[in-house]
Amino acid sequence: MFTKKGQFLWGLLAGTALTALVMSGVSVFAGSRSESVAQATGTATAVKVVFENERVRVRDVTFPAGGGDQKMHTHEYAHVGVILTPGSLTFTEPNKTAETVKFDVGSVGFREAKVTHSATNPGKQAMRVIEVELK
Repeated sequence: MFTKKGQFLWGLLAGTALTALVMSGVSVFAGSRSESVAQATGTATAVKVVFENERVRVRDVTFPAGGGDQKMHTHEYAHVGVILTPGSLTFTEPNKTAETVKFDVGSVGFREAKVTHSATNPGKQAMRVIEVELK
């Protein structure tokens, strides 16, 4: 597991790499497409792919207030999350106690590939996160 400094450095590295790719103009823009994860509560986490090439995929994820991605899922790729709106997310992994983490605008986090979890927004306001997946 990474320390907070390690997570920050990975996030900084991924953000710098993404910026360089976008600014270089050599990346292929795949257009945007929307996905939605249906929930038992009737709420859904909105996921929109805003950029993708052979090295990265960037997703704009909105966790609705009081709900969100309540089903367990496994991320195919390691990813860096950049918080666009303040709030908290509750992460639940199999056989572990749920953990609620408070985020400020600009916070950055990192998760390894193949981690299975669910993420919910217990707050009263929707929360947006940019996820940069590293292929």
